[in-house]
Amino acid sequence: MAKSKDLEKSELSENHYGLNVLTSSHFESEMRTLQDELVKLERWVTAKRLKVCILFEGRDAAGKGGIIKAVTDRVSTRTFRVFALPIPNDREKGQIYMQRYLSLMPTAGEVVIFDRSWYNRAGVEKVLGFCKPHETEEFLTQMPVLEKYLVESGIILIKYYLDVGAEEQKKRLEDRYRDASKNWKLSAIDGKSISHWFDYSRARDEMIKRTHTEWAPWHVVDFNDKKRGQLNLIKHLLSLIPYQDLPFESTKLPKRQAMKDYVEFDLTPYKVPEVF
Repeated sequence: MAKSKDLEKSELSENHYGLNVLTSSHFESEMRTLQDELVKLERWVTAKRLKVCILFEGRDAAGKGGIIKAVTDRVSTRTFRVFALPIPNDREKGQIYMQRYLSLMPTAGEVVIFDRSWYNRAGVEKVLGFCKPHETEEFLTQMPVLEKYLVESGIILIKYYLDVGAEEQKKRLEDRYRDASKNWKLSAIDGKSISHWFDYSRARDEMIKRTHTEWAPWHVVDFNDKKRGQLNLIKHLLSLIPYQDLPFESTKLPKRQAMKDYVEFDLTPYKVPEVF
């Protein structure tokens, strides 16, 4: 993997957390370098028939959607598949809890990404009473065993928790209410994420302590600064899966066939207005 350039002081400023913030131009340059590496990783996963499963967990407005977009922006959707499962339907409620997740596990040559995952049971379901206490306890007890089975079955399981502070989360949620382009991100339980802040904190702490294992560890990433968080996470992700830059096969385009009796069709009546 190509090494990123050292940050130049002239390209940095400070935010209210006292952290250096990347300028847009430097962020874009660093992101492009990392996304180039993700393309190389994609080709390696395909060639070596690897099975990769990545979980993104975190509070509401932590930045899960943004990092998933950054990871998948330049790779193929045939290789990188993203799932954000809705509330289970009646049939799924009658299944064992993990059934609908297990059916989505990667096959050889795939990367599956979960925008929130089975850990809902240890987070929002626990805090808001969508499951019973004994169900959460069973989940936390059984999950290390199940994840060991997944890893021993050949799945590379990577778990990320995006960490964001109380004031930053509040600011981002308020932005969603004010910005029409972000309204779609709002859900009925967003407000509860603030009123139940410490309940979520306790649930997160127990989840990480009880399901952090040698075979499926948690990786916590500071996302108070989204740009810095995205760069740090992708760089870390690339370090977890050893890969090589496979050479492209040289391809020569064939000659275009002869026109023969084809008559050019006038598409003008069918074209959209050229406003721009």
